Amino acid sequence: MSAARDLSVKAALRAACVCSVFLFAPTVPRAQGTDPQADVLAKSIVEKADQIRFPQEGFEVDVAITTTANGQVTDARKYRVMSKGNENTIALVTEPASDRGQALLMRGRDLWIFLPTVSQPVRLSLSQRLTGQVANGDIARANFAGDYTPRVLRTEKIGGDDFYVLELTAVDRGVTYNKILYWVKQSNAYPLKAEFYSLSDRLLKTARYEDFKPLAGRPRPARIVMQDALRKGEESVLEYSDMKLRDLPDKMFSKDYLKRL
Repeated sequence: MSAARDLSVKAALRAACVCSVFLFAPTVPRAQGTDPQADVLAKSIVEKADQIRFPQEGFEVDVAITTTANGQVTDARKYRVMSKGNENTIALVTEPASDRGQALLMRGRDLWIFLPTVSQPVRLSLSQRLTGQVANGDIARANFAGDYTPRVLRTEKIGGDDFYVLELTAVDRGVTYNKILYWVKQSNAYPLKAEFYSLSDRLLKTARYEDFKPLAGRPRPARIVMQDALRKGEESVLEYSDMKLRDLPDKMFSKDYLKRL
């Protein structure tokens, strides 16, 4: 009886030790980006917001960019942009007259500028400044879903509406920005604002999406206000007009074709 009792006591002690391991072991948090449902939700939000900003089909739009510093206009430019599927874009300078004939060509993430006075196109990066607070990629490429890995950070209520706040991380260094914080309305996927960050995680500029109106068949932001986060009082306003769907052949988006254009 005594031996049996000793065995049962030892067994109980062993069980208690095992239980204590589970009870007091530290909780290991789930690694970020490993929740498939969260990943699908974040990607879906960004894709829908991309479709709100610009058509997925071929389209043409006029873009006027006005840059100001402390309320004074420092630069004004106009472009005619032709894009297909957010992967192929041509941006032709229409004003000022002195720059007419200049053109940007984007294929995928490859970008070139054509200058009337230079025989060969010049390679550019998407992150290089185009004018004012506007980078080349801001006008030539609007494919957030393809260029960034998104995750939902939180939700916020702004002006009585609920918004997703997403963090978009660049898939590689060839995209326009290293990181974007992006506010998207929950009810209709309308983008509200974005913050753009450098490789060193410094805030470069902010953007507000405004003046939603029918463009190419659905409401889209006709005005984007980009403000410099480093130099207060400096901003560029992009205004979109005369957007229409167009059947743009793939051959348009080539160096040889653009030379003729």
